[in-house]
Amino acid sequence: MIPHAPLARVALLFFGLLSLAHLVIQVLGPQAWSRPTQVLLMPALALVLVTAARRPRGRLLGLALLALGFSWLGDSAPGLATGDTAFLLMVGFFLVAQVVFVVAFWPHRAESVLRRRRLLLVPYVAYVAALVWICAPHTGGLLVPVLLYGLLLGLMAVLATGMGPWVAAGGALFLVSDSLIALNAFAPGLELPQRDLLVMSTYIAAQTLIVLGLLRRQRDAPDREPARS
Repeated sequence: MIPHAPLARVALLFFGLLSLAHLVIQVLGPQAWSRPTQVLLMPALALVLVTAARRPRGRLLGLALLALGFSWLGDSAPGLATGDTAFLLMVGFFLVAQVVFVVAFWPHRAESVLRRRRLLLVPYVAYVAALVWICAPHTGGLLVPVLLYGLLLGLMAVLATGMGPWVAAGGALFLVSDSLIALNAFAPGLELPQRDLLVMSTYIAAQTLIVLGLLRRQRDAPDREPARS
């Protein structure tokens, strides 16, 4: 969904160019620019949301902005600390972002695969179960937070299926992106080619699809009431 407002289109163009620059840096360098460009990504996407949304923005888009804020803190964590502390901060901030997305999508659960086309729930459950099975033996004292994060991430992706195809695709890509991080951290010996590029490209695509999907939902059905059953 390309925004109609000129300012929103400029914001989307800026976000697209920034994303492209960051991904090129992942491959070609210089790596000194990787962190600064990553930290700017979520504020730039938040600007797209703010400039493209109708007023009042409403509950869904307000919570999406909050989730982008915690995602930005997760992106910033490696600059706030080092080593295991930075990793825990990153996981903590992204965990809160997932909680916010779950809260945002939960009222619409009757439209998701939790209630409709339940066979499509199987791949999500199998994917999360396989990820936990691979990573759990190597998590040590981080087993509980890793399990909690995996369950919340899977629930977010499942609930995203009730928000329309764009948001559903974004939720699935978020699941893939974070699973790549988990495999790198907790699956010794598994070397993925261009891991950083894969993680960031799926992450950027995920957040973009979620935001644009929610904007499209607001545009097409601004008065739609969530299912409560």
